[in-house]
Order: sequence, then C-alpha cells, then structure tokens
Amino acid sequence: MLACELMADYAELIDSDRLEEWLELFTEDARYDVIPRENVEQGLPLSIMVCSNKAQLRDRITALRQANEYNLHYDRHLIGSVRVRPSADGTFEIGANYAVFQTTLEGQSRLFSAGCYKDRVRIVDGQLRIYDKCVIVDTFSIPTLLATPL
Repeated sequence: MLACELMADYAELIDSDRLEEWLELFTEDARYDVIPRENVEQGLPLSIMVCSNKAQLRDRITALRQANEYNLHYDRHLIGSVRVRPSADGTFEIGANYAVFQTTLEGQSRLFSAGCYKDRVRIVDGQLRIYDKCVIVDTFSIPTLLATPL
C-alpha cells in the first residue's frame, strides 16, 4: 500500500464510521498521540490524548461504541499532499496537513480540528502499517468532546 493510499484509507475508515477496520491500519505496538502545536513548539510533552498501543486504541473504540455519550455527528477529513521520507532503519516518515469537519445530525457543519500528521510507518506482511501516529492540532482548544479519532 502506498503512503497516499494509507492516508486515504485512514480518512475513509473514520469518516464512514468503520473504526474497527481503522484499527487494522496500526501495528500492535502502535502509539497514537494528539498534541497541541504550541506544546510541540515549546518542547512540552503534554498531550490531549495518548494511546500507547493498539489494545488501548481498541479499548477507546469499544468505549465509544458502548459507554461514551457524545454529540452524534459525521466526520469529513481533508488531507493535503502526503510527504514520505525514508528512515535509516527501513521505516518511513509520512506527513500531511489535515482538516476535520463535523456535521451534526441537524445538518450544521463546522471546522472541528486542523493541524498536521507526523507518522512513522513500517511494512508488515507487505502492507504499510502505522506504528507512531502523531496528530499535531493547531489549537489546544477542542470545541467538544474528542470522541472519534482525528
């Protein structure tokens, strides 16, 4: 799978609420981190959300499906040009800007989050898989509960 296809699949699976399939884009040891841009720029480690492995991501999806109460909405990810850089250890760094819009069931759309992805991926069974997903949000303020993945 090419890096552009991985990013397209990432967005499509979230936007179509196929989160259990979305999990398959990650390795078992994957890290998922949502961190504000100002913290990255200042070298501060505080994140909005961290999952240290795929099991924690799986738990988050289970909680979303069975326990959490949040505003029902539709997500729409827009992902900019994907940049790929090989690393010396045979893995790849993938980066792209993103914007996520949310539309309520009443039909109101608004920008929910904008920022960039800085991911590390490796080939597993012939497919690119994410082992470090870093979502850098442009603002610390999330307008509502961060329920669905960015």
